[in-house]
Amino acid sequence: MNLTLKIWRQNDAADAGRLVDYPVEGITEDMSFLEMLDVLNEQLQARGEEPVAFDSDCREGICGMCSLMINGEAHGPEVTTTCQLHMRSFKDGETITIEPWRASAFPIIRDLVVDRSAFDRIIQAGGYISVNTGAAPEANNIQVPKVAADRAFDTATCIGCGACAAACPNASAMLFLGAKVTHLGELPQGQAERSPRVVNMLNQHDAEGFGGCTNIGECATACPKEIPLDVISQLNKDFRTAKKYAG
Repeated sequence: MNLTLKIWRQNDAADAGRLVDYPVEGITEDMSFLEMLDVLNEQLQARGEEPVAFDSDCREGICGMCSLMINGEAHGPEVTTTCQLHMRSFKDGETITIEPWRASAFPIIRDLVVDRSAFDRIIQAGGYISVNTGAAPEANNIQVPKVAADRAFDTATCIGCGACAAACPNASAMLFLGAKVTHLGELPQGQAERSPRVVNMLNQHDAEGFGGCTNIGECATACPKEIPLDVISQLNKDFRTAKKYAG
């Protein structure tokens, strides 16, 4: 496959940035999208040009570091992470536009790399259980209904990639926040801090500059782990309850 890549190049946050066209040759349909970018960078380095900066880590669809906007879609045309997207999803001769996440809370570091530490600060604000639960108890001593356990496991699959905020026209991270609040709120260990957790995390979300949710649903459509949209409803319910009992 021979492709034309329109890639966002930006030296740092202060640079205006621009799209630059790059032809890339010798791509096979079995390559992952990141392997295709590796080939491009090898070709650029062979010509003495600066390689394109992009994030990656596990390349197994687990960590979410590889996040990119591909032809205007978060992670590209398939419901998966960028590293698990393969070139069979594209056609020979196609032009592919590759950009970083577009959200003010995710400032660009260089080229396709953005700073997602805003998510870390949201987690630090309350996305944990700190109450003393003692030594690990016998598993059957704490009864957790299967529906609640399944819900907790499903929402805990969020990898914090940021696709929800990048796909949202308001740059809202409510799906991420809803997933973190819900998976802890479904478990017995999470009840003691349930109210302050949702208030603190939501306040931090707003302080980071993420927008508000208007229920468009692009976040859930773009999510590679298919976090359901109704976690935002659970988030709102927990917040109303917390504010009610706080007076």
